[in-house]
Amino acid sequence: MNGLDYVRQSLDRLPTHKAKPAYHRDGRMIGYAILGPGAKASHASGTFRRRVFWLLPHDRDSQPDGLYAKSAPAEAVDPRTLEPRVKGYKTERSEDGPPSRAMQELGIQLPL
Repeated sequence: MNGLDYVRQSLDRLPTHKAKPAYHRDGRMIGYAILGPGAKASHASGTFRRRVFWLLPHDRDSQPDGLYAKSAPAEAVDPRTLEPRVKGYKTERSEDGPPSRAMQELGIQLPL
């Protein structure tokens, strides 16, 4: 995932903490969170929530000049911000925009 500007992130519910998520979207699954043995099932549904990372055929990696040439979809996150038990977030890099003033002041150059 490191070579990608962004990935789409969603939460899928699975019957066990070891199950691999089924992929039912038009694009391709890039990866998913691996749950530890201590993962707790939802009290209401008995299922386990898993983060799944995916891309659609019209995303920037396949169509660099397409719909998301200078932006990212709402559910997109910068893969470099992903960590276990930490939600990913958008960055200037994932939005393909100029660095923020804070990044400029800190001397951070894109791409990270």
